Amino acid sequence: MPGYYSHKLAAQRLRTCYEIASPAVKQYLEAEIDFVISRLSPQDSILELGCGYGRVLKRMAERVHLAWGIDTSLPSLSMARHYLGGTSCQLAAMEASCLAFKNNKFDVVICIQNGISAFAEDQLALIKEALRVTRVGGLALFSSYAERFWPQRLEWFEAQAQRGLIGEIDHAATGDGVIFCKDGFRATTVTPDGFRKLAAAIGIAPVITEVAGSSVFCELRASGD
Repeated sequence: MPGYYSHKLAAQRLRTCYEIASPAVKQYLEAEIDFVISRLSPQDSILELGCGYGRVLKRMAERVHLAWGIDTSLPSLSMARHYLGGTSCQLAAMEASCLAFKNNKFDVVICIQNGISAFAEDQLALIKEALRVTRVGGLALFSSYAERFWPQRLEWFEAQAQRGLIGEIDHAATGDGVIFCKDGFRATTVTPDGFRKLAAAIGIAPVITEVAGSSVFCELRASGD
């Protein structure tokens, strides 16, 4: 649902989602961050798409030369400015599929926590835009949920619904990797084959990795073509 993360699931409400996560989900979240960190170098400039209140960006900023984060939610960005206080992170309100950055600006562009689905934007356009602002030879990283993480993911969304953070789960419609809420919110994923098809559409060979049995990463090298 467009705008869901800009308004309803933003700022402190978004942070609460992570605070109430089960140990299994928290392990998943850490594994995602650890995987990204393993791809970073101290001299890198990075961009996170959909930075929210700065949960991931704060960890990345400790490892790189320059860190930018963009989001469409003004409340989340306002919270991020406080949460990221003392770091060198730069923040901006921006659509992930229409970035106001020049070509080849960043060494690494990051879109994790299933942002490629959560943004509710054209996924191919999102990938192309991420690669446009990535330097030749640089890396664009996207992640989604692994299929076998479905029980833990559904349990986490049910906990969010019980707290009123998202709409009530429509269990009759929910399944096959898609979570439906009765307020119209829908949480989808991108499968490994889905990532391969998106990469094939732009002529780049992806590296697909399942991390910790909970997330699927797609790594794309910018070619400059």
